[in-house]
Amino acid sequence: MIELESYAKRYGRHTAVQPLSLTVPPGEVFALLGPNGAGKTTTIRAITGLTRPSAGTVRVSGFDVWRDPLRAKASLGYIPDRPYLYAKLSARELLRFVAGVHKVARPEPEIERWLQFFGLEDFGNALIETFSHGMKQKLTVIAALLPQPQVLVVDEPMVGLDPHAARQVRELLADYAARGHTVLLTTHSMPLAEAIAGTVAVLDRGRLLALGDVASLKARTRAGDLEQVFFRLLEDERAERERTG
Repeated sequence: MIELESYAKRYGRHTAVQPLSLTVPPGEVFALLGPNGAGKTTTIRAITGLTRPSAGTVRVSGFDVWRDPLRAKASLGYIPDRPYLYAKLSARELLRFVAGVHKVARPEPEIERWLQFFGLEDFGNALIETFSHGMKQKLTVIAALLPQPQVLVVDEPMVGLDPHAARQVRELLADYAARGHTVLLTTHSMPLAEAIAGTVAVLDRGRLLALGDVASLKARTRAGDLEQVFFRLLEDERAERERTG
């Protein structure tokens, strides 16, 4: 579970995220949506322990990310929008390192299973610096899932993936949540969010505009799909700002 209680982030005079309270429960994919500058990345960085909150509390699996960072991060897997990997290691070396850090029991069969799943078994001993962007993204997904974390945070997972791999990742995320894990997804792909998310939160300028399941948000905005929901919420918010000055 992920819990945000009155979480806020400021950079000098700029407020990136206004006080935000959210609970991301296990058992479903929770999609955090918003335009550029909405506060999604700032919120993700707080959850993963990369940015200290200016106010409020962020907990992962019941552990405060800043007061108890080791236990919070031990239960967390993170798939960033760009694959940051040790380029001078081979794929197998990286995954063995990840398994060692997380104390994965008997990791070799799992490493080989994941490499075969993504068609990387023939590249397992090649240096990561020789990989294409899509191959690095697949390896990032494997590294996040190998320890089987209780909580998975995913930021734009489909960047650089071919259609087959994108479908694999989509199904993986849905299945991982269905097996009782917590999955938080940020994406600009409305079809992806609509296909796998149980709950959707929409941010704009650091403020929560809407929270609910796709069906209820469609009913609220009289929209036909999640993309229409998204744009109508933003249009209504901007119209309200113009009205109130």
